[in-house]
Amino acid sequence: MDTEAVRSFVRAAEFGQLQHAADELGVTQQGISKRVAALERELAVRLFARTARGVELTLDGQAFLPHARSIVAAVDRAVTAVRPGSRALRIDVLGLRSAQAVVLHDY
Repeated sequence: MDTEAVRSFVRAAEFGQLQHAADELGVTQQGISKRVAALERELAVRLFARTARGVELTLDGQAFLPHARSIVAAVDRAVTAVRPGSRALRIDVLGLRSAQAVVLHDY
């Protein structure tokens, strides 16, 4: 499952318009529409009903939305976990012969 398609679905569902989701995600409205259509094909359900004012969730879309939000949150956490600078700094102090080592050891 394409996680960017899931992210596109979530943002479109929250905004109720593909254009606003596209603006936020930095892609075209057509790109969002294609991603959502591919997701709908993969799931074999319609997630949105298109209206003159934008999009509305179908019953299947409403059922999928909380799970989709969890997927997006999990992907964001996974990416953050491996980004440089996101892990705690670890310093091993093996000896106490220098003032810096004593300070680090006490810290």
